[in-house]
Amino acid sequence: DMKTSTIPTYRGPESSNMADQISRCNSIQVESGCFMLYERPNFQGQQFFVKRGEYPDIQSHGFSTSIKSCRMIPPHRGTFRIKIYEKEDHRGNMAEFTEDSSQVMEQFRAHEMQSCTVQEGYWILYELPNYRGRQYLLRPGEYRRYSDWGAMSGKIGSLRRATDTDSY
Repeated sequence: DMKTSTIPTYRGPESSNMADQISRCNSIQVESGCFMLYERPNFQGQQFFVKRGEYPDIQSHGFSTSIKSCRMIPPHRGTFRIKIYEKEDHRGNMAEFTEDSSQVMEQFRAHEMQSCTVQEGYWILYELPNYRGRQYLLRPGEYRRYSDWGAMSGKIGSLRRATDTDSY
């Protein structure tokens, strides 16, 4: 029998420091929309994508228990498009994605993704195949090198559209 003293409800577009609202968080319920959760204030550190649904144990997804900031991902109902490149500054082999990919490097036929351009929609990059490992939120715009999206390397295993529809 679990007892909860307070259940903070978050409704705004973003919160840069949630430490005063909640000290520990082990489970989350998203009633609508998509959010990116961050382990440190001001949208820093490890990221964790959540959409409509229940997440009874976020640690089982590999995320730390300390969610310190979060950001709502604006809804996007049109098409999604991202171009990924083998080399920095949008050079080398290029592949365009409009759908989720659980095995990016197999489709891309390259070892790393050093830069990309998000043309439409918001995307989540995952370090490992099958939507596992570290996550990175990409907004529309140009990313000239992997450090622009906060990664330590160009190794990307999978990517998916940041949407709350049940298309995946």
